[in-house]
Amino acid sequence: MIDRIPKTPPEIKPVPDQIRRPLWSVMIPCYNCSSYLIEALRAVLQQDPGPEIMQIEVIDDCSTDTNVEALVDYIGKGRIKYYRQPENVGSLRNFETCLNRSTGQYIHLLHGDDLVKPGFYTEIGQVFTQFPEAGAAFTGYTYINEQNAELYHNNELLYETGLLMNWLLDIGRAQHIQPPAMVVKREVYEKLGGFFAVHYGEDWEMWVRIAAHFPVAHNPKRLALYRVHENNITSRYFLSGQSITDAMTVIEIIQAYFPKSEKKRMNRLAKRHFARYFSYTSDKIYHEYGRPDIALEQARRALKIHFSYTTLFYYLKIFSKIRLGYKMERERKILYRPLNFFR
Repeated sequence: MIDRIPKTPPEIKPVPDQIRRPLWSVMIPCYNCSSYLIEALRAVLQQDPGPEIMQIEVIDDCSTDTNVEALVDYIGKGRIKYYRQPENVGSLRNFETCLNRSTGQYIHLLHGDDLVKPGFYTEIGQVFTQFPEAGAAFTGYTYINEQNAELYHNNELLYETGLLMNWLLDIGRAQHIQPPAMVVKREVYEKLGGFFAVHYGEDWEMWVRIAAHFPVAHNPKRLALYRVHENNITSRYFLSGQSITDAMTVIEIIQAYFPKSEKKRMNRLAKRHFARYFSYTSDKIYHEYGRPDIALEQARRALKIHFSYTTLFYYLKIFSKIRLGYKMERERKILYRPLNFFR
């Protein structure tokens, strides 16, 4: 039986010579996200340059919420290919299947609950033309909720399109990218392998790995939309506590990608960042999810990862709320800024 979480980067095999290759592969992994998948497919089809230039394929990890194949046929009218896993294999193995089934030069791994705005593929294509040495390129992006309302934007990295300088040390401290914004050359995945080790933070590890081997380019236009909702992996892993465990695993893995002189500093900076992040989000868990036990444990673990005024403050804040029986306001509409690895 195959491991759902690969211990090493899965092999991504080169495309056989006899296969005619398009420029783009838009690979859409999905699992029980049919209510969002329709929008994702329509957003891609609106920018479709034709099958000779773009492969579009949905990789379904045995969804149970609807007949995904029928949905894809209805929306795509034969334009979108569909593949269903023989059994549920988990997100990492589903990503691996996406990458190995892709045939294009550029791979856009667009999760089924995310979106891209008009112009995304044109803009990224121009980035690769302008900076052919780049192994990957990404745009700016915006967080949205279940109703497509904008929550907030990414932090600006560049004011105009260009290569990111000192990117390895920058991305190694904290995550700056969400998956719908990123496009990677297939040859990069062929050299470095696929996603592995964790379900939470697997994309961060990949972006750091790519930065250690290839230049990365960025277009600051916000042309991708990352959806925040309670049923995605990020939310589930927060409530289980697995998010902290996985983040610490990634921090240890990526030390191998840094110069020897930077390893200790990068380890310290990453732990400080995530300790603060998990401290902040412990308050959200207390109020919006109504789970004071999990909130306190997360704040405690954050304090243990990196002791600071911030981590101590949030631990004492959650502890005091529990002791005082502070009301959990799950019904209150909070304009939450989902930090997701940000500074």
